[in-house]
Amino acid sequence: MMEDNPFVGEFWLYHWMNFLLSVIAYTLLGRALLGLFVHPSSGNYVMRFFCWITDPVLKLGSYMTPPFFVEGLKPVWVAGLVLLLRFVLFLVFNNLGMVALPSGV
Repeated sequence: MMEDNPFVGEFWLYHWMNFLLSVIAYTLLGRALLGLFVHPSSGNYVMRFFCWITDPVLKLGSYMTPPFFVEGLKPVWVAGLVLLLRFVLFLVFNNLGMVALPSGV
């Protein structure tokens, strides 16, 4: 049963990097959606958690964000950049032969 687990198999590096990038992207999208209802500086513990997780990523992404961008949309923009990075990661690892595609693809 262990050989079917992609996180410990032959292509573990791709799967762990892809998983980490997807968690970051979807957490950024969750922060943006929650930001429609709760201000980031509020005392809401869920929003504080989202801010704690995503603030370092937003700081990194701010170097690639246009200066005219609305502050509330920055998590969506950075999530798009992270999803683009996931696509590039797939292309690189696929070209290196380090991604096992399903047999029907």
